[in-house]
Amino acid sequence: MSLLPLSLYIHLPWCVRKCPYCDFNSHMAGTAIPESAYVQALLTDLDWELAQMPDLGRERSVETVFFGGGTPSLFAPESIATLLDGVRERMKLAMEAEITLEANPGTAESGKFLGFRRAGVNRLSLGVQSFHPGHLRALGRIHGREEALAAVAMARDTGFDNFNLDLMFGLPGQIVEEVEVDVLAATSLEPTHISFYQLTLEPNTMFHRNPPPLPDEERTWAIQQAGQALLAERGFERYEISAYARLGRRCRHNLNYWRFGDYLGLGAGAHGKLTDPSSGRIVRTWKIRYPQHYLDAAGTEAAGGKLAVSGEQLPVEFLMNHLRLKEGFPLPRLRECTGLPPEVLEPGVGQCLEDGLLERVGEYLRCTPKGYDFLDEVLQRFLP
Repeated sequence: MSLLPLSLYIHLPWCVRKCPYCDFNSHMAGTAIPESAYVQALLTDLDWELAQMPDLGRERSVETVFFGGGTPSLFAPESIATLLDGVRERMKLAMEAEITLEANPGTAESGKFLGFRRAGVNRLSLGVQSFHPGHLRALGRIHGREEALAAVAMARDTGFDNFNLDLMFGLPGQIVEEVEVDVLAATSLEPTHISFYQLTLEPNTMFHRNPPPLPDEERTWAIQQAGQALLAERGFERYEISAYARLGRRCRHNLNYWRFGDYLGLGAGAHGKLTDPSSGRIVRTWKIRYPQHYLDAAGTEAAGGKLAVSGEQLPVEFLMNHLRLKEGFPLPRLRECTGLPPEVLEPGVGQCLEDGLLERVGEYLRCTPKGYDFLDEVLQRFLP
């Protein structure tokens, strides 16, 4: 197997408050974040990971870094700089690495954004979700429309020319005209990337316990189609189920996930996927979720766990990622990423071709428009 691209995901798990729809590993910051201790724990954890797989730091460059959360913008720029310097000391960070940091418009400060830029961050992802005051209140967001506009202006003024805006649809009480206003407001700010995704009621969230009045299926479909049409009209290409980008501005970090590349996950609740090129063994990794437990265990085996992906699971794991991309994938890539021959995908491919869910274009296999809307049904055909 060839060496796969390598990314680094760093999870910073604190927020000002927990949003009622959020099922990510995030925790209310309270009066103080143990920031310096957590930064040291992340670097200690990185040392431990590299000791388990020494070639990870020597043979492959880190092509992308993503600070996710939580709300990473709660951390001081100096902490982000310390982390990135620590990564450079331990691994080969590519000269043109994409380095993304998630930010909440409600915590945006010009001085911080400038500090993040100087630390090496070259891409921001702003969790706007909506520009409608009522919808923002329903979602429990700590910012309003004006704060969102100000955050984008700060990003531009501090040198960020590559940034994503998150937009949700299917919000409580939302109508088609409202999502059109949101999309027009977002695109008028000229981001390079927009994540446009549906609000879902995830287990272990406040919304799951007390569901708000969401639009019915028919109206949600109309809202989605209206938003997608406007995004296309404004020059944003849909290249993944919920990702839209200007030409040449796709998110490289997420592309590596979807192309079944490798990524090392650090921080409370972080996940990773690593491949041993000599054996072809693929391992999924995870870290314990509660921040204090992670702080106590960082740098030891107790900080997380790992599980080898079995041969019968590999085709589905591979397809679960690759088929999210509109372009699909070249069939030889299955062997490059997993060591498996393309023939193992039969008879699932045959069934999906017959039912109009997949199509072959040259050596590429991809979802049809019908298959793209029913990806779970496609994947069912490949379950062991």
